[in-house]
Amino acid sequence: MDDTRTLLDIKEYPDTEVQKDRVLTLEEWQEKWVSRKIRFHQEQGHRFADLGHSVVGVEISELGIQEFFTEQNLSYSEEPIMEIPGAKVFKSSKGNISLYCCNLFDLPRANIGKFDRIWDRGALVAINPGDRERYADIMLSLTRKGFRYLLAVLSYDPTKHAGPPFYVPDAEIKKLLGSVCNIHCLEKTDVFEEQHKSWGIDYLVEKLYLCTEK
Repeated sequence: MDDTRTLLDIKEYPDTEVQKDRVLTLEEWQEKWVSRKIRFHQEQGHRFADLGHSVVGVEISELGIQEFFTEQNLSYSEEPIMEIPGAKVFKSSKGNISLYCCNLFDLPRANIGKFDRIWDRGALVAINPGDRERYADIMLSLTRKGFRYLLAVLSYDPTKHAGPPFYVPDAEIKKLLGSVCNIHCLEKTDVFEEQHKSWGIDYLVEKLYLCTEK
C-alpha cells in the first residue's frame, strides 16, 4: 500500500469550528521569539527579492525581523511608521525588502500600496480563528487587479492540537476568499516530523493553494 497516498487522501476533520475560540495575544507571539518556541521559523528564506522583486512583509516581533536580516547577511535601516504609533519599518540597504514591525491589522494605516503577488506562509494559520475574516478582507484590499495569491495551510486533527499553527480546512478558504478568488489546490505535502509528535498529532499535511482574481 502507498502510505503517502493514503495519508494525503485523508478526509478533513468534520468540525471546522473546533478551534474557533482559541486566542493568542500579540504579547504571547512576541514571547515565542524570546523563548525560541519558533518551530514555524525557516532559516532558509524564500528568494523572492533575489529574483528582482520588491518584497514587503509584516511581523509583530522586532527580534524576528532583526534575526531575518542577520541570517540573510543583509544590512538594514529602521525608521518609525508615523501613521502607527510605536511601529517601525526595517528596510534593506538595497531598498528591495521592507519589513513592517506592527500589528497586521494596523498595516493599512501605513499606506503601503497594493501588490501583484501575495505569499501567505505561516500567516493565515497563525491568525486567531475569530479574526480570519478581518484578515482576509485586509489582504484582499492590498491586491492589484490580476493578483496571484499563494496560500499555504495545514491539515491535522484539531481535537489533538489546539494550535497555533491553526487548522484551516478547504471550506474555510472558500468562505474567506471564494467570493473574490478562483481557488486551486496545487499540491499536498506530508510535512509530519518527529517533533510534531509533541503536539499530540499523528499526521500533518501542508496544502498549497493558488488564488486568482475572478
